[in-house]
Amino acid sequence: MHRKTFIKNTLMGAAAFTVVPRHVLGGKGFLAPNDRVNIGYIGNGKQSRGLLNAISGLPEVMTLAASDVDKKKLEHFVSLAKAVNAKKASTDVTAYVHYRELLERKDIDGVVIATPDHWHAQITVDAAKAGKDIYCEKPLALTIAEGRAMVNAVRKYKRVLQTGSMQRSQYNFRQAAELVLNGYIGQLKEINVSVGEPVKQCDLPSLPVPEYLDWNMWIGPSLYRGYNPTLSPPIEDNSWAWWRGYRNFGGGYVTDWGAHMFDIVQWALDMDDSGPVAFNPPSTPEAKTGLSFTYANGIVVNHKQWGDENAIQFIGSEGTIEVSRSFLRSNPEHIAKLQLKSSDKKLYHSDNHHQDWINAIKKRSKPVADVEIGHRTATVCNAVNIAYELQRPLKWNPKKEKFDDDFANLMISRPYRAPWNFNDF
Repeated sequence: MHRKTFIKNTLMGAAAFTVVPRHVLGGKGFLAPNDRVNIGYIGNGKQSRGLLNAISGLPEVMTLAASDVDKKKLEHFVSLAKAVNAKKASTDVTAYVHYRELLERKDIDGVVIATPDHWHAQITVDAAKAGKDIYCEKPLALTIAEGRAMVNAVRKYKRVLQTGSMQRSQYNFRQAAELVLNGYIGQLKEINVSVGEPVKQCDLPSLPVPEYLDWNMWIGPSLYRGYNPTLSPPIEDNSWAWWRGYRNFGGGYVTDWGAHMFDIVQWALDMDDSGPVAFNPPSTPEAKTGLSFTYANGIVVNHKQWGDENAIQFIGSEGTIEVSRSFLRSNPEHIAKLQLKSSDKKLYHSDNHHQDWINAIKKRSKPVADVEIGHRTATVCNAVNIAYELQRPLKWNPKKEKFDDDFANLMISRPYRAPWNFNDF
């Protein structure tokens, strides 16, 4: 056969093969490789198991890999991921102790980061450099500087990042935010947000490290301290780890639930690319509530227990709206049930936070909780913690991302252990 004839016949055969019906190629439930979004999970604790069902349970998603410094959690997660995969195709899941080995795989499109907060920035920057799209749990960043670096890395490498502030994909919060944004309770006067206490210094005793846990890697870029199961509970415990309560690992309930509730405040005020201009802590030393922050338009947000836990109260000149995951109510009562007019401003509509991320990956668009949004919300949370610790009023410039206070500006970032560097991109 002449060379030209061979090439022509080969190309014709290849073209014919591509139009063979999918069910002939793979049988019932077959998912063509080009239809897939292949995912790796970094951090395999309790939160990741819920994300596995929510994300890898989607029809077009396959899990290829997982990584954790706890061997027991890693092994358990891999077994769960294989079972989820088996419902769609027989696809193996590879286990990695070091997440950078996972990122080296060219067949992985995106990663889910469900580690403790102190790892979010470094892994996100590394994932963006590796060309992966990212789902990163909330709060997006442990410090303000880390959050800005995450935004810059995601933008530089043209990645899609969804922050795990999934309340933006729930009806109660979108309805409340749109009603407030469009003035259905009149001129907004004040907002009360009930979330728990700020971060505190870690005072846990150091205990022997379990043999299945790489504790030095768990600490990662943070300043070293000894192991305690409160920070990383064994898998048999099945409780929520409380690293989130301690400085250098989390930000207390102010960032844990604040990343949800302050996020909706930002949304309702159309402040997704900005933030407050002043933070005023309570006058009582060591108070755990009572701080307020103010936006340039004069609207004040109070961190206080106003009546319902993990909820928001919007107070306007013509009514109030109160919202949480379990209720949406208003006074007058009819406001909460109003339908928006065609002329009203509409917010991004997402009914499934995880499908929204996958859709954004396919369209190469920004998802409902884009990286800049996650950073701005985390900045509010982190600034609240800084003001509580310094116990003095602080002015904040949301454009320059600087305080009017030298000590506060030192707290925008934190020391990193070598060789980690979240600014290396």
